[in-house]
Amino acid sequence: MTFASTDWAVILGGSSGFGLATAHELARRGMQLFVVHRDRRGAMARIEPEFEAIRRDGVTLVTVNADALDAAVRPELLDRLATALGAAGRVRLLLHSIAFGNLKLVAPERRADRHVLGALAAEIGLPEERLGTAVNRLFADGVEELAALADAPAYPAAVLDEEDLARTIDAMGTSFLVWTQAILARGLFADDARVLGMTSEGNQLAWKGYAAVAAAKVALESVARAMAVELAPYGIRANVVQAGVTDTPALRAIPGHTHLRAQARLRNPFRRLTTPADVARVICLLASDEAAWINGEVIRVDGGEHVSGGIA
Repeated sequence: MTFASTDWAVILGGSSGFGLATAHELARRGMQLFVVHRDRRGAMARIEPEFEAIRRDGVTLVTVNADALDAAVRPELLDRLATALGAAGRVRLLLHSIAFGNLKLVAPERRADRHVLGALAAEIGLPEERLGTAVNRLFADGVEELAALADAPAYPAAVLDEEDLARTIDAMGTSFLVWTQAILARGLFADDARVLGMTSEGNQLAWKGYAAVAAAKVALESVARAMAVELAPYGIRANVVQAGVTDTPALRAIPGHTHLRAQARLRNPFRRLTTPADVARVICLLASDEAAWINGEVIRVDGGEHVSGGIA
């Protein structure tokens, strides 16, 4: 599967995780790339070699370190995109992979007393502190079956407020629609184009500290359904990819991510986490001619994680 030299992908959030993995995969298949990312100068030592590797695949890669969520900056980004496309280029794929949200609890945490570790320590004749230290060390080293006995995650003291919620829904949800509308208004989409957003199982399950992001994901899925219907006459297919739990910078920002990661690995039928490359390959498939009749869907890429009821 290869793409024409006039096919471009716009990736919002393309310097790590799913966005970066997708950029690599698309470049190997000949698609030109316009990547918007927002990173501190110190992070560029890690990012630039990745971008150079993409360029070695022989495609055009335009990268812009800017805030894709800033309405004042967006016109300039669109101007740069139009210039990069030239007369013949068109946007075949828009991937919205922005990970910017508040990860706060909805109320101050009240912890229940935990007696399991103490009961186990008493049963085997070890001091509880010594047993707890051993459990935490082994859990940190990857013995994820000990998650229930390890120290519980710590959450920020500040709780979610109205501004946190609104900014997160805008960043990770409705900005997907705003960017699609802006590219459409400029006439930059190909006749057969795909717009893709990223969601997670937190759209249905309640993960502590994830309320604002969960609301954003549900908003994104809702607008994607509307886009699938209303943008079809323009040749645009709108879908959402639901990745399994993946070890990315976005995951590591979630309080309690080590427990979340452990639960996912134990639950997954293949006993491993989803990888960015797993997801990138499916995104490439969705951008292909063969996927033209997929529209308005939430596509799960998780190895069956979402259907697994527990540890086998």
